[in-house]
Amino acid sequence: MNAVLDAFWRSLVYCLHPKVMLWSLLPLVLMVGVTAGLGYFYLDGLLAWVTQLLESMDWLQMMWSWLESVGAGKLKTVLVPLIVILMLTPLVLVGCLFVVATLMAPMIVQLVAKRRFPTLEKAAGASYFASVGWAAMSTIAALLALVLSMPLWLVPPLVLILPPLIWGWLTYRVMAFDALADHASAEERREIFKRHRWWLLGMGVVTGYMGAAPSLVWSLGFMAVALAPFLVPLSIWLYTLIFAFSSLWFSHYGLSALQNLRAQRSPDTATTQMPLVVDTVDMELL
Repeated sequence: MNAVLDAFWRSLVYCLHPKVMLWSLLPLVLMVGVTAGLGYFYLDGLLAWVTQLLESMDWLQMMWSWLESVGAGKLKTVLVPLIVILMLTPLVLVGCLFVVATLMAPMIVQLVAKRRFPTLEKAAGASYFASVGWAAMSTIAALLALVLSMPLWLVPPLVLILPPLIWGWLTYRVMAFDALADHASAEERREIFKRHRWWLLGMGVVTGYMGAAPSLVWSLGFMAVALAPFLVPLSIWLYTLIFAFSSLWFSHYGLSALQNLRAQRSPDTATTQMPLVVDTVDMELL
């Protein structure tokens, strides 16, 4: 538990590093560009499909008639865009995680390793393309799990449990792998995953709940739809920062676990941490 909390506060400090803030703009620009491009070509069709789907429900038409009779008919105009936004949010969230994992995580791991673990030897256990493949397969599995679990979201308690668990599993799989890809051998990585599986999964679930926070901006209703051109980039940037934090968190925890593993196996040759120096260096990020 102490190692998890230690990695947590260090990651918060590292989020203020100018390089991390600058790197977060790359996924933002990429995701905003992709979202805007897909919206330009497919948004009108998606809105029309959702409208047609809602109009085909007789009970919903009765509700619209009642709302219009009490002067709340305008709710219909905002409901369709909000439904579309909520449908696309999981895809945007997964896309942000994938982009951060493939573009930003390698640089974050290098930053943490250079500043906190400068003498930790690299074992080159996995290549960059292996990391991308691992992230892609994990993302596809998470998307399938999301689609298959959607009917269960109608049960109030499960909607607060299943999505964060899926995000947590995906974050744990992707970020933990990236954190150890350069420095740990395949055997060391498997051993760390085995020893620390539940802590890593717990970190992923916490990140999953944090990832749900930007979605709260859409609870503004009419105002959210009106401010969508500004709220969409803001949400994507918040998603990016949260996943950047998760990458830092897993990097600090994973590299520390690797160093301890090597110390247990080779106490005479393993590197040891220097807490006073590390703390001084970390505080310089402020």
